[in-house]
Amino acid sequence: MPSKTIDHAFTARNLTSAATDPTFAGALSFMRRRFTKNLTGADAVVWGIPFDAATSNRPGARFGPQAIRRASAIFDNDPQYPFSRDLFAEMAVIDYGDCLLDYGNHHKTPATIERQAAKILASGVFLLTLGGDHFITWPLLKAHAARHGPLALVQFDAHQDTWFDDGKRIDHGSFVARAVRDGIIDPVRSIQVGIRTHAPEDFGIRLLHGHEVEEMTAAEIAKVILDHTGGRPAYLTFDIDCLDPAFAPGTGTPVAGGPSSAKILSVLRKLGPLDIRGADVVEVAPAYDHADITAIAGATVAMYMLGLRAERRASR
Repeated sequence: MPSKTIDHAFTARNLTSAATDPTFAGALSFMRRRFTKNLTGADAVVWGIPFDAATSNRPGARFGPQAIRRASAIFDNDPQYPFSRDLFAEMAVIDYGDCLLDYGNHHKTPATIERQAAKILASGVFLLTLGGDHFITWPLLKAHAARHGPLALVQFDAHQDTWFDDGKRIDHGSFVARAVRDGIIDPVRSIQVGIRTHAPEDFGIRLLHGHEVEEMTAAEIAKVILDHTGGRPAYLTFDIDCLDPAFAPGTGTPVAGGPSSAKILSVLRKLGPLDIRGADVVEVAPAYDHADITAIAGATVAMYMLGLRAERRASR
């Protein structure tokens, strides 16, 4: 096997090279991308935030980035389905590792995430973040809005996350309300897909409830998203509990009655025209998973986000 290498995350000669590691071996970066803090030459960055101190139910999403990276090994070599291409042939992607957090000082966490995200974004790259609970989207939105202005939020979730807080609380259920109040997202152009709970406020954000998603086709759902965002720069956040627990049992607050992974992946595939400026996949909690079902779903969603990015770059 003279042309093959292993531990591609460390041995890769350039940022656009394909990996040849066996699926069952080698260093587990996201899709075998090079582990590095050097942003030079990168088009996109995958970054982990192992934080779950904001959960209201079951903890464990701090292990989400590890689980998603491990599950992503199945995508590292062949042309990635359904994009029919090597996503990294012309798009240089690195794995930036994880955000360094002080587990004993959670009040410092938001500023730490925002500061490190801003540093990454300053290089002009696209940032894909692996969570962690959904609180991490709050400082990520702040960092992205500082660079791009107020964004349309496209949120796949079982929960609206619009509960009131005092602006200081560390809570994964209130970041959307805070983002609206602070003008970081445009509620008129924002949409939440898969909602299966009630919250006291919707702030004018368009809701597609779980029962509506069940009755619509993937093409219809994608059209609603694209029409509603109206071409505005968007931030795409995917809470894995958007999926029914049958397809994502490994999460902190599972809610029955959600869509299948196949249906939502079909929706994502049709969001090529969406101007995505940043994205995250959150709330994967592998301690409650079985056979990596949830981690595989999370890794696939993340891969689709990079696939959409690769296609958008190729069409320029």
